[in-house]
Amino acid sequence: MKKKYLSQKSVENYIQIINQNIIESKWEPDIILSVNRGGCVPGVYLSHYKSVIHKVLDFKGIDNTTIDLYKRVLDDNKNILVVDDINDTGETLKSISKYFNEYSQKIKYAVIVDNKTSLFSVDYYGTQIDKSIDSSWIVFPWENNENG
Repeated sequence: MKKKYLSQKSVENYIQIINQNIIESKWEPDIILSVNRGGCVPGVYLSHYKSVIHKVLDFKGIDNTTIDLYKRVLDDNKNILVVDDINDTGETLKSISKYFNEYSQKIKYAVIVDNKTSLFSVDYYGTQIDKSIDSSWIVFPWENNENG
């Protein structure tokens, strides 16, 4: 499979675009929840820009206890921003939105790279691609290693 490598500088620029789009929307998060692992880097950047708390959402091996823990976090905050690195097929963000459906009015979603043909629509993105035209695998700086 063909790969496209994003530089650290381009990722930082895309995160600044997301931040600017959030400012222009006049909506501000009270907390940022990053999808583990890809969403952690952009989530931390955005939490610094916004001066808000950052927590990690880990959906591997999720159970009812974990969901209840996340729901308590959602109950305690008015505006929640869920962050991931890419909205590729949309399955990850769709699953998250399904788990937290009752909080849908409180949650917005942001990604560095948004696929136009994804099953899920995000609120904010840094750049957009169309996987139906170019199906290249996007490689982020934190994934760029010899083993992977």
